[in-house]
Amino acid sequence: MASRLHAFNRFELKYLVPVERAAEIRDELAERMDRDPHSPVGGYGVWSVYYDTPQLRFYWEKIEGLKFRRKLRIRHYGELDGITDASPVCVEIKQRVDRVTQKRRITLPYGVARRLCDGRELVPHSAKERAFVEEVLELIVRLNLRPAAITGYQREALVGRDADTGLRVTLDRRVRGRDRDFHLGTPAPENRFTVPPHLAVMEIKVNERTPYWITDLAARRNLNLVRVSKYVQSVEAFGLAPRSVFHIDEADYPPPTHGQQPAQDAPTKVGAQ
Repeated sequence: MASRLHAFNRFELKYLVPVERAAEIRDELAERMDRDPHSPVGGYGVWSVYYDTPQLRFYWEKIEGLKFRRKLRIRHYGELDGITDASPVCVEIKQRVDRVTQKRRITLPYGVARRLCDGRELVPHSAKERAFVEEVLELIVRLNLRPAAITGYQREALVGRDADTGLRVTLDRRVRGRDRDFHLGTPAPENRFTVPPHLAVMEIKVNERTPYWITDLAARRNLNLVRVSKYVQSVEAFGLAPRSVFHIDEADYPPPTHGQQPAQDAPTKVGAQ
């Protein structure tokens, strides 16, 4: 069986950007970057099921700023309409070591991923995947992990060219989530916005140093670095941890139609971070 394991390390910087300015920033970035070949016009959906302990250990490790911390999730790229047990998903361990973000993941059919993460079953794998699959299973069993929250958003992605080949910038809008109905194919799920819908999350991801022109762009546009975690936002928005009461029902802010301006009357609070 061929290996489906993928791993990489990088640094990440995050900014909150008003949605009405996101297109301008994207167009300026596009002068030096290329559109990710997997990112169509308008972006693509990203949906993640996050696992945590009954005491929310991974959440509190993030809040307390531990130098080594990690999260386990099942992630699906694309829309959720028609997702089946055969649909490809990623089982991923994301961990932070000091300032470096490390990701390791394996691509599996959704049904197999659920057998591994929910059924706590050792699923078929190649020799190269054995250590990762066994680590996932050991984490789930030892820490009694179970689904804690789902996050979803619409992402546009750009990749660096020439000297900036290690650069990747993503713009995530309509960041929302839920604390129940953890099957990705749940019909009519009750999602809430976990970041105000008039804000997008811009993430700059680099292998080594951030290019000077990126920091110059952020300074000229008065963008400020933020410490924001989409998983943390979901935990807090649903009252699973008592740090934030912010939430807006997704139905109150439907996706804009062509030519429609985004709503501007949402509150600006983004959690207690």
